[in-house]
Amino acid sequence: MANSSKKKKQLNIELTKDVAEGVYSNLVMISHSPEEFILDFIRVVPGVEKAQVKNRIIVTPQHAKRLLRALHENIERYERSHGEIPERSTGPGGHDHIQFGGVSGEA
Repeated sequence: MANSSKKKKQLNIELTKDVAEGVYSNLVMISHSPEEFILDFIRVVPGVEKAQVKNRIIVTPQHAKRLLRALHENIERYERSHGEIPERSTGPGGHDHIQFGGVSGEA
């Protein structure tokens, strides 16, 4: 069989202008069921009591595992180029604390 008969189909991906701008998130909450993983991307703002879920992504367990592997590979590449990414200490229950720096305001 010739290689030309086994051509791979190319997937065309469209990135619209509004999606290309992205959404900032500084916290992700992950939950799962037997059929899916749910990733809630959240923005926590200092001085605001209620954090807002900015985006929810639902994937299959197989896709979640591929995402984990791809993220791991990309972090390794990033650290080879830019140095190790420092990890913050964790708080009670082993969860990361979200800390905001800077000057606190006063009215």
